[in-house]
Amino acid sequence: MSDLLVGQSYFLRFDPKLHRAMRPQPPLGSLWAASCAREQGHSVQVFDAMLAESEDDWATALEQAHPRFAVLFEDNFNYLSKMCLLRMREAAFRMIAMARKRQCEVIVCGSDATDHSPEYLEQGADYVLSGEGEATLIELLASRTGRGEQPVEAIAGLRFLAADGSLRDTGSRPLLTDLDALPAPARDLIDMERYASIWRQRHGVFSLNMATTRGCPFHCNWCAKPIWGQAYHIRSPEHVVTEMAQLVEQYGVEHIDFADDIMGLQPGWLGQFADCLADAGLGVPYKCLSRTDLLLRKGEIDALRRSGCSTVWMGAESGSQKILDAMEKGTTVEQVEEASAKLRQAGIGVGFFLQFGYPGETYADIDQTRRLVRRCSPDEIGISVSYPLPGTKFHDRVQEQFGAQRNWVDSDDMAMLYAGPYSPSFYRRLYRVVQLEFRRDRALAESIGRDHRPTSTRRRRLRCVAAATAHTLRLPFERWQLQRLRRQSPGGPQLTAQPVDREDAATPTPQPAPHPTPQPTALRAPQG
Repeated sequence: MSDLLVGQSYFLRFDPKLHRAMRPQPPLGSLWAASCAREQGHSVQVFDAMLAESEDDWATALEQAHPRFAVLFEDNFNYLSKMCLLRMREAAFRMIAMARKRQCEVIVCGSDATDHSPEYLEQGADYVLSGEGEATLIELLASRTGRGEQPVEAIAGLRFLAADGSLRDTGSRPLLTDLDALPAPARDLIDMERYASIWRQRHGVFSLNMATTRGCPFHCNWCAKPIWGQAYHIRSPEHVVTEMAQLVEQYGVEHIDFADDIMGLQPGWLGQFADCLADAGLGVPYKCLSRTDLLLRKGEIDALRRSGCSTVWMGAESGSQKILDAMEKGTTVEQVEEASAKLRQAGIGVGFFLQFGYPGETYADIDQTRRLVRRCSPDEIGISVSYPLPGTKFHDRVQEQFGAQRNWVDSDDMAMLYAGPYSPSFYRRLYRVVQLEFRRDRALAESIGRDHRPTSTRRRRLRCVAAATAHTLRLPFERWQLQRLRRQSPGGPQLTAQPVDREDAATPTPQPAPHPTPQPTALRAPQG
């Protein structure tokens, strides 16, 4: 028997698009929760839904572990968890029911549970940990097992149903500020060899995820922040490098995927990180996320180069400054172009996140985004339509236009959840067109040796010629279909894009956390 079984409801098997890509990453949120509980002396097992077949595997894990507590601690470092996909919510509800059937106390933590606590409690969860959950989980376990004297009602960060059925909310909890004090994620409790095997068979290299920060202080008005709000906390470079060295030594990791919303926002952090890696004699390529304006700070890109960065993904979002300003993005199209060029000069790959369908976007704005991709020629792109999440200004502006569906079913859904400028069919066709244009241009660049990376073998170049030809032949039909859909759907009810003062939008929340310095506890986290 175990005191608790920790899992999460994101099943890669239920997300066809990403299951085909097969780039699984362990659930950092669940693993951090498990390590915190284990540090307090609890016996812990982990159910890894990422590689599971279905919720039936969770039922099997419950039968084997016989836990008193079943904990669904979602991976808040996985953007798909923040999107609250409907298929994963259904999985969570089924997992709650399975745990209750086995007389477990059920504890849930995650973005969707924070936003929709009553629904999770009505489905049978005993407690919802609102916001960041590790410290709340530790205090709740202590209270429920008799190891602590604090009553449940006095534990900050909890939501539960009272005896009369009313919702009890104990208020918010101060965030963890000393991230170095957290124990390492409990990767030893999952099948790391299976991850390594999948990665090496499918991609030739074992890539593993890490997180150096929590939160984002910027104000993009479509970005939900139910867990960390506007706060931003960061681990020390030395602590991060120590973990990287351990992953290389223990698991043979050959690449790191940093899951931070923004890596190295703190001035000088990336330079210190590069120095620490050099001192440790550690060279591990990695990819990360950043902002175009931050990349243009003096020495930033050079620090990325020195530290072994292979790819930087940035939220380009749109090639239209009007749309960027309406989003309160706080960046400019010119910064996107300049940062892309400088990354390329440093030998670092570039990834663009693109977003279509924001209120007020016209076809001319869409064309500006397509031209931006052509000019910058990124190495990778990710395309989405604007996605209204609870707690955002964007959500508040469009909520009267919602239909029955409020979330995507999976990551390939691409449904317009509000009355966007064009029809859902238009945006799905636009996705195909932009992807085809991008792939054609990438294949052409490599086939004639104009790609910024070294061109590979003659056979590879011939394959690129064939791919470019195939994409070129498909494009006329796809573009014709796009124009047909454009004519058929001139746009439903639209909200005018509202430009904001760019300097205000670019100003992050002041760096000091809005909470008092944490007091020492067994977890080294703030008291409620």
